Amino acid sequence: MNMDGNAINQKEKQRVASLSTDAMRPEWLDILARIPGDGLKGEGFPRNVLGVIMHNSETFGPFLNYWVVSKLELGLTVREQELVILRMAVLYKSNYVWKHHVKVGREFGVTDDELTALRDGGDFSSFSVQRERSFLCLTDEVVEHRTIRSEMWEKHSQILKPKDIVDLIHLTSQYTLFATMNNAMQVAIEPAVDVLPGIEDDISSDLSRRVSDI
Repeated sequence: MNMDGNAINQKEKQRVASLSTDAMRPEWLDILARIPGDGLKGEGFPRNVLGVIMHNSETFGPFLNYWVVSKLELGLTVREQELVILRMAVLYKSNYVWKHHVKVGREFGVTDDELTALRDGGDFSSFSVQRERSFLCLTDEVVEHRTIRSEMWEKHSQILKPKDIVDLIHLTSQYTLFATMNNAMQVAIEPAVDVLPGIEDDISSDLSRRVSDI
């Protein structure tokens, strides 16, 4: 499945103000500290979208815990998760998700050539690991068809275990929420992340290399 049309314009005025993440409860901060790697911490912290989700404080804590526990306990490796998340960003045309996860993906070994392949779609034949190809093909499948058709199930269930497919659906569901929240609320991309290459940018540009280690 190729990207149809341009990424959602996130330069428009944000529709719902982000609450200050500086006022997060201590238990929420403890949860966030467990996120693997550094890409979603410091300057990469997705404070604007989390600040929007915080408008319902009763559901925010349980969701945050589910999100972080998933990153730690899903059967997908962190690299596999990042490949899926980046593809979800393309399918949902969310530059917010894409830019944040370009940073995280690079931390876990996603190359510029792979970023280009994720953006362009197709059969993902450039990925040498069959398991990664299956995760990406099924990501496109569940987004485009809202299910897994019989022929796709027969093909990829020979490669992935039942738990892998269950976990993949967990992951795509989470990033349906994040991408839709960002697009619908026109969440502003934080300045330190906004300089990273967007979905429609040249991945290998000098700018992207200069900021890849922010």
